[in-house]
Amino acid sequence: MSIPFPFSAVVAQEEMKRSLLIAAIDPSIGGVLVFGDRGTGKSTAIRGLAALLPKMRAVDCTYNCDPEAGDDALCADCRANRAKKGPLKSRQVPVPVVDLPLGATEDRVIGALDLERALTKGEKAFEPGLLARAHRGFLYIDEVNLLEDHLVDSLLDVAASGENLVEREGLSIRHPARFVLVGSGNPEEGELRPQLQDRFGLSVEVKTPQDLPTRIKVVRLRDEFERDPTAFVVKWKSKDGKVRRSIEKARALLPTVSVPDATLEDAGRLCIKLGTDGLRGELTLIRAARALAALLGDLEVTQSHLKSIATSALRHRLRRDPLDESGSTSRVERAVAELFGA
Repeated sequence: MSIPFPFSAVVAQEEMKRSLLIAAIDPSIGGVLVFGDRGTGKSTAIRGLAALLPKMRAVDCTYNCDPEAGDDALCADCRANRAKKGPLKSRQVPVPVVDLPLGATEDRVIGALDLERALTKGEKAFEPGLLARAHRGFLYIDEVNLLEDHLVDSLLDVAASGENLVEREGLSIRHPARFVLVGSGNPEEGELRPQLQDRFGLSVEVKTPQDLPTRIKVVRLRDEFERDPTAFVVKWKSKDGKVRRSIEKARALLPTVSVPDATLEDAGRLCIKLGTDGLRGELTLIRAARALAALLGDLEVTQSHLKSIATSALRHRLRRDPLDESGSTSRVERAVAELFGA
């Protein structure tokens, strides 16, 4: 297994790094969509974050079930074992990061009949797919805008329900599949289906750095890493540890962070002004602002938190305005300035 580049060594791209941290603190936000130029550290940051996340407690089962979860969030085997033997035994495991390749078949993604057991033993058994492996972790899709429609449909169903239902070849299997969905791509290569785009909690635009000092720093650090990855990771271990501890503290603080009515009203006024469809924009904006407050150690969500995260939470939820040629990022920033000041 290759050594991931340290998350704390990723230069610039502050909005992307902050959004990934927020999604790690509160997975219910719905994941992160990262669009932009090639070679800007998109996949590097995602794998680096996963590598530094605190290990999680999991049952030794196919789906890494949470031993503290309710029965409705467990797989069939874990439910049966709990009913028979009581509390489930668990162990510490790394947070999974699963890549969904463009050429993946539907069977590989959602799971299918285990042909080997069917042919050799005559048994109908389920062979879990990538969604099962990603449970409680990250599902990463590079070039997400080029994903085939039938896979997009499957992802939408699972993202909405938090479980994967497979019914084929005489099998009917239901298993938990809750993960942080992270997609990346280049918008010049094709647009993302609106239904899938709306499922991402946060959307980030990344660009190639244009100032010389930043470009030099990126090249220097990457070259140093590739010459001796082990030594480089050791060098950055302390800073990665600091990021890990900030995530742990934020997760612990998150349930106690309050959202005043005034902040809810601010979020509603902003979404009305921008004309976002539905209420998912407000919900995501509030959840992301709460996670950001927890990351900063604040006990109350304020207008400042909303302003900081508004662009990431709302830029991909705007209708196209034929009378406004400015991009979605500019429209959100303008609305925030008009409502709340600079």
